[in-house]
Amino acid sequence: MSFRTTPSVDYVEDVSPGSGALPPRAWYASSDARSLSLNGSWRFRLSATAGAEDDSFAEEGYDAGNWAEVTVPGHWVLQGDGAFGSPIYTNHLYPFPVDPPYVPTENPTGDHLRVFDLPSDWPSDGGAVLRFDGIESCARVWLNGTELGEFKGSRLAHEFAVGELLKPGGNVLAVRVHQWSAGSYLEDQDQWWLPGIFRDVTLLHRPSGGAGDFFVHASYDHTTGEGTLRVDSDVDGRVTVPALDIDVATGEPVTVAVQPWTAETPKLYDGVLVTDGERVPLRIGFRTVVLEDGLIKVNGKAVLFKGVNRHEWHPEHGRALDLETMREDVLLMKRHNLNAVRTSHYPPHPAFLDLCDEYGLWVIDECDLETHGFTEQDWRDNPVDDDRWTPALLDRAARMVERDKNHPSIVFWSLGNEAGTGRGLTAMAEWIHGRDPERLVHYEGDWNCRDTDVYSRMYAFHDEVEKIGQQLDGGTLRRRELPFIQCEYAHAMGNGPGGLADYQELFEKYERLQGAFVWEWIDHGVRHAELGYAYGGDFGEELHDGNFVCDGLVFPDRTPSPGLIEYKKVIEPVRIEGDGANGIVHVTNKQDFADLSALAFEWSCQVDGETVESGSLAVPALAPGESAEVKLPEPPVDGRGGERQWTVRALLADDTTWAAMGHVVAWGQFAAGARPLPSIPATDRPVRDGGRITLGPAGFDARTGALLTIGGVEVGATPRLDVWRAPTDNDDGAEWQTDTRYGTLWRTLGLHRMRHRLVSVEAGDDALTVRTRVAPAAREVGLDTVYRWTSDGERLRLTVSVTPQGDWTVPLPRLGVRFGLTEADRVEWFGGGPGEAYPDTGKASMVGRWQSTVDGLQTPYVRPQENGARADVRWVELGGLRIEGDPEFWFTARRWTTEQLDAARHRTDLTAGDTVWVNLDHGQHGIGSQSCGPGPLPRYFLKAEPAEFSFVFSTTR
Repeated sequence: MSFRTTPSVDYVEDVSPGSGALPPRAWYASSDARSLSLNGSWRFRLSATAGAEDDSFAEEGYDAGNWAEVTVPGHWVLQGDGAFGSPIYTNHLYPFPVDPPYVPTENPTGDHLRVFDLPSDWPSDGGAVLRFDGIESCARVWLNGTELGEFKGSRLAHEFAVGELLKPGGNVLAVRVHQWSAGSYLEDQDQWWLPGIFRDVTLLHRPSGGAGDFFVHASYDHTTGEGTLRVDSDVDGRVTVPALDIDVATGEPVTVAVQPWTAETPKLYDGVLVTDGERVPLRIGFRTVVLEDGLIKVNGKAVLFKGVNRHEWHPEHGRALDLETMREDVLLMKRHNLNAVRTSHYPPHPAFLDLCDEYGLWVIDECDLETHGFTEQDWRDNPVDDDRWTPALLDRAARMVERDKNHPSIVFWSLGNEAGTGRGLTAMAEWIHGRDPERLVHYEGDWNCRDTDVYSRMYAFHDEVEKIGQQLDGGTLRRRELPFIQCEYAHAMGNGPGGLADYQELFEKYERLQGAFVWEWIDHGVRHAELGYAYGGDFGEELHDGNFVCDGLVFPDRTPSPGLIEYKKVIEPVRIEGDGANGIVHVTNKQDFADLSALAFEWSCQVDGETVESGSLAVPALAPGESAEVKLPEPPVDGRGGERQWTVRALLADDTTWAAMGHVVAWGQFAAGARPLPSIPATDRPVRDGGRITLGPAGFDARTGALLTIGGVEVGATPRLDVWRAPTDNDDGAEWQTDTRYGTLWRTLGLHRMRHRLVSVEAGDDALTVRTRVAPAAREVGLDTVYRWTSDGERLRLTVSVTPQGDWTVPLPRLGVRFGLTEADRVEWFGGGPGEAYPDTGKASMVGRWQSTVDGLQTPYVRPQENGARADVRWVELGGLRIEGDPEFWFTARRWTTEQLDAARHRTDLTAGDTVWVNLDHGQHGIGSQSCGPGPLPRYFLKAEPAEFSFVFSTTR
């Protein structure tokens, strides 16, 4: 009789951080010591449980020839075309029973093998270190058959001493990775669960006398303009900074005149740490971060964060990002006026922080800690309040701080996210304050601010934010004395976020409010052959949170969304306001540190959206906070009598590291005269001929009053009142906001199934009048609607009058008319553009002449929803028609109906039909950010009240 003993996997459910790893130390990208990347193709075997296989695969000579292959860095569930399992998305619910520290027996486990040779010139002296920059969620490591140790802490670096184990050729590196472990309870971030070796694996030569750990202290005294540098090192050496004539021993301070580092002026000095065995390049930024006078100050000045939360994401590779993808993120942030990033909810790849240093972004570096799922049991058994877990928490804090401590961009250490409160967090804060008193500590969940240096909140509504700014919010004395930030706000899910400008107005009004971070940077859509981009539930997960993972300012392919374009406008570093009537421009420098010398200004004058003249504008190099009034030139003489306006732009005067000369940083636009409204006399009269009525260029159905043709343009569906829009993620709202989820309220009322009852068709002397009642089934409320058609013989005017009947208790989604055209492709319009805009998302909408295709008007949200409306439209031309509005209107055109858009779950569900459906809207309900935050402010509600609006139709053929 024989039996097989299951290998011991007790370490998987051990609450300790692991064993065998070296103490954490500063991370640096390069030195003159040799290194060998072990990234690339690895042999791979997947098991269903943690103990399914023994450790023999780690031995030298093991034959893994029949194993599969995966790429490292990478996640195995994103490779192998589904053969290695699938991603799982949850927002905060653990996808396994909450039974800490235990995890299910069904625990996907990936054995990884890499055989490598040392380069022929690999040094024979000294030692070597094997570094793993990120493995989810628990790893056990062997080299040449010798176990090195095991560890948890997925987004943190771990190193092992391996010098004595290396040989010139045939080195066998074996890594066993478990998807679930006790560490998973500490990593319940709002993201995909993606096991694997997803960051770099590197072998580092450690020469005798080589640099070990070091800490660059580089402070700045704003009163003297001097910086003080001291580099503490556990190996004696010298520090040289040629540009500052510095040559000093480690541990010795030196004070010299310097240019400080800020996010606006990211001045870095190149230096070198020289020890007996190694030269390590340093990039030194001098800056001082303090909490003073109740404010966060850098270099003596209060800062205003215009930030974003950034998960690491790539639609094909998950959290395995290469350097160029990270650089693309930073460049996009800089080009859209962001100045800060919170590394939600874990330390990023350290190369990202190098880029923040180089290009200039304030950073809140967040620990790899979240236990959000314990909210389901009122935080009972929460690890952060259980002393058994405190060593793991302290290990995570230390690995973050020690790895990242030499980055000037980091101004806050964050303890983690949504982990409740408890003794473990206090221990982390105390350790961090003691280790690095030169930075501040952040944690949103500590509302009493016992352990933190800032009062931080998520999704506080506008009225509460204003009270906090006025210091009327109450709370502990400690809290009332601290500055306030919103570490998450303006949930960028789908169409939105709305209300950004209203928040920014508050941030700039009250000194205590020091800015906010939009949630979040990128949609976490997974590239999918059939769906385009997949989200939660698309992989058959038994528990998931749908498309809540797609809530970014950029789409999965990093195309900026309208939300990012809006954010760029709202947080412009230069405010440009003006009065077109008197030709005065008011310019304000809204930066904290830089003057305006890097910018050039230009003006242009438009008539009916077309530029008739332009030139440069002399604006002083205003210091931060300063303003000036600048006179525009005399208006150009032009014979046309159309609508006039001025546009003033602030552009980069020269190339920078993050954008080319001419990049638009800010702009302002102001009218120079009133718009002439369309007016046509009602000189033609309706003529009936059998079943058809002719009025000017138009033909109507005599029985129904339906418009059939205008000139030679066939109308596929007559214009009629439309109040429904495919609800946005923000319309549908978060599940916990049960009282004000407008999408739900609209469906309950039946606005998605309105019925039209024809009351009468009246052909009078000068007009064709069609009276209807529009109402939802099962309800007594309705909208009495009158369509009045008139013509001057060539043009056709439609005036729509709407009178609500009954008790309307909810706002309308939209109010306008919808009709169909059988042919339409190219679109040209005079109004807001080039992108979409809604009542509370329209700051970035610039009035001008714009062109597109019908397909180009669509915004490709991962989950289809209302999109693509152009605001403030004076006229639009498409399908042979020209449509003018009185007053301005919202315009939308698409190749599918609103109902089809509403039913779609992915863009691939939308199939173009033979009709182009056109909406001409008198009003739209605001957007808000109620997918997690507040809904639209009341001033953006579209109330059901009497309204009248007109459109003038003519042909362009």
